Amino acid sequence: MDDGLFRLPPVAVAPGAVHLPGHLDPAAQRELLAACRRWARPPAGLRTVRMPGGGEMSARQVGLGWHWHPYGYSRTAVDGDGSPVKPFPDWLGEWARRVLEEAYGRAPGASRPGTPHGPPYDIPYDTPYDIGLVNFYDDRARMGMHRDRDEESDAPVVSFSLGDTCVFRFGHTGGRGRPWTDVELRSGDAFVFGGPARWAYHGVPRIRPGTAPPALGLRGRVSVTVRRR
Repeated sequence: MDDGLFRLPPVAVAPGAVHLPGHLDPAAQRELLAACRRWARPPAGLRTVRMPGGGEMSARQVGLGWHWHPYGYSRTAVDGDGSPVKPFPDWLGEWARRVLEEAYGRAPGASRPGTPHGPPYDIPYDTPYDIGLVNFYDDRARMGMHRDRDEESDAPVVSFSLGDTCVFRFGHTGGRGRPWTDVELRSGDAFVFGGPARWAYHGVPRIRPGTAPPALGLRGRVSVTVRRR
């Protein structure tokens, strides 16, 4: 476990899927959380997502750049207040690209001390990311096994975690069932999946209440996922 003095090295969970413990330091976590609180305000703010079958997602969401709704994207909050979506910030795309470099190495076949070997497939390091999805989980929120399949791009998906620890379940491309790997994502962790893992099923079966860093001032969990449309 990271004792706060030394970051743990990235861990390859599956080919193309990498967990980066403690990627964001406390100052960066506070910066990202402050931005999330701004983005959550109306118009086009935090909302409950209603599925076509009538059910509701237990995690609430706000979009940046593009507004996700089941199952597509729009420039306005079509299933919310109808307002134009908030712009995607360039700095968040830069944060995501730094995750790619740390997780995969700078070029195919490359490696760095303390990081997994670079993958034997092309990673678009200069991807112009344009989607940010912010999800808020309270103690009871969950996310079922699903694939991020509504994007046209196969660019890696990057996520940042804030607040309470969650169990992140990472599966495979063949379906929602086993085998899968459960990873604990703590506040400040990043996770990326690209290449052969880009279309893998994944979900959040549980949140561990009360595990957020006290100094962050957050009850619950926030995830910020960065994608390319």
